[in-house]
Amino acid sequence: MCGIVGGIAQRNVVPILIEGLKRLEYRGYDSAGLAVIDKNTVHRHREVGKVIGLQALIKEYPIRGNVGIAHTRWATHGKPSTENAHPHISNNSVAIVHNGIIENHQKLKNEQEKKGYQFNSETDTEVIVHQIHEQLSDSDNLLDAVKKSLPFLQGAYALGVVHNNEPDTLIACRQGSPLVIGVGIEEYFIASDVAALLPVTRRFIFLEEGDIAEIKIDSLVIYDANENIVEREIKESQLSAQSSDKGEYRHYMLKEIYQQPQAVRETLEGNFLTNVLQDSAFGHQAAEIFDNIKAIQIIACGTSYHAGLVARYWFEKLAKVPCNIDIASEFRYRSPVIAENTLIITISQSGETADTLAALKEAQKLGAKYSLTICNVAESSLTRESDLSFLTKAGAEIGVASTKAFTTQLVALLMLVMAIGRRFELSERQEEKITTALFSLPEKIERVLKLDQPIKDLSEQFTEKQHALFLGRGTHYPIAMEGALKLKEISYIHAEAYPAGELKHGPLALIDNDMPVIIIEPNNSLLEKLKSNMQEVSARGGQLIVFMDESLKASEDENTQIINIPSITANEISPIIYTIPLQLLSYHVAVLKGTDVDQPRNLAKSVTVE
Repeated sequence: MCGIVGGIAQRNVVPILIEGLKRLEYRGYDSAGLAVIDKNTVHRHREVGKVIGLQALIKEYPIRGNVGIAHTRWATHGKPSTENAHPHISNNSVAIVHNGIIENHQKLKNEQEKKGYQFNSETDTEVIVHQIHEQLSDSDNLLDAVKKSLPFLQGAYALGVVHNNEPDTLIACRQGSPLVIGVGIEEYFIASDVAALLPVTRRFIFLEEGDIAEIKIDSLVIYDANENIVEREIKESQLSAQSSDKGEYRHYMLKEIYQQPQAVRETLEGNFLTNVLQDSAFGHQAAEIFDNIKAIQIIACGTSYHAGLVARYWFEKLAKVPCNIDIASEFRYRSPVIAENTLIITISQSGETADTLAALKEAQKLGAKYSLTICNVAESSLTRESDLSFLTKAGAEIGVASTKAFTTQLVALLMLVMAIGRRFELSERQEEKITTALFSLPEKIERVLKLDQPIKDLSEQFTEKQHALFLGRGTHYPIAMEGALKLKEISYIHAEAYPAGELKHGPLALIDNDMPVIIIEPNNSLLEKLKSNMQEVSARGGQLIVFMDESLKASEDENTQIINIPSITANEISPIIYTIPLQLLSYHVAVLKGTDVDQPRNLAKSVTVE
């Protein structure tokens, strides 16, 4: 969702801003723009569509400047249009870019219109820039005006602000939306994601809630929420500029599917001592906290929610620990009751998912004593707000449809089940079996990836389909949900997932010879039940596409196609294995349908607003 880039340097920052926007394209957006200050004048270009369109506009009408801000917008208030694109300007003087939502924008707009301010957009952002402009008349400088303006704003924001009369200053602040400062040599940059700035620096300061930074070419001063000057640690990113390149792959999503064996290896690495999982993998207080918990509450959104659903089965079946799970966007509004000594587990690729972060804070408000987050970003808001954290080592994930982040989340959750389960009913023998299975995962994923061609051939059957049904049982029902989500996300085919046992309670009405029904069929204790469900589909002329454990040695018929999955002896890791072919299926269907695989319409990678 929306991306911010800004910079102040002794060189022209326009090429840096454009490159930064390109590196934020994965977040999802519908327009792009930038503004720079040159000779005490604000110069702005905005364009609906991709960054390449903005780049062409700048080539035709060049602008330059040593200080500037840029933005990719994902529409919330107002349709995608040039007028609604950022940056927004007040009276040819102040320019801002904004991530987040201002909840009281209509009230502020009404007040500002009475004072003579004219609005040129439908956005909530424009009230911010007018508020800052108004405060300038009673302020010593831009920093002072921004400080006076922020108390008027209700909601979430990350801001980059420049002023034509202060061409040596860039203001940055955050409340509820992430923002980082990139530290160069006599130059500074801001961005909503470190990936945007990797070509120019690997040294970053992660602003905290309520921080305001006054940035000049040769100085940086950060004020906390109480307006005290504070020092924030400079951290060096381990990511490289090349980590966000496609390399030899046609799409980021395909690259990230094939990166999963290595991502799993790195997620496991360093967390075991003589093949025994260490509690410290989850934080230095983990052992003490795990000793005290009595129940689990998982909170997540989207793909991360599906990972949590799998984990619920694991926690209760393997460890015998009571486990609840909520969609984060619903958690705050159902008046939840948090049992004593419950561990709150949040799951998020970015660690900035607004609903999940808000749900964690609500749980803490309701008395939750312990919290742990599983995410892919070390300096995210969720890691800072949680007592414990486990970082998946998936690396940068650019494709909007999550792949390697999901599989590494499952790996992390299974490790967590082991760490907590040993305090309940998980035996030492079970733990050894799961550990062995986890270490075998990379090789097993590599074997599944060799099914790419037969799955690509299978995908041709979906090019004219409008609907699909996914079925699974037990831990594989959430994997069916994830498979359906992937197909609908990137191919725009309507897809639903059901527990196979629910067929008789409604979904059978959908079955005909034009409805593909994708079945996940591992060789486990629910096999015979699943076979009965498959017969229900076949008897009604349904077209079965079965991802089946190869040890079952079934044969195809006129209604059934089979993709044989390498046999898995450890059922605990089976959900992780079976998600891989569903990722490949959705990818190849989307390519054949000609959709934008990496940036599907209407979607954003990091959902930082409610």
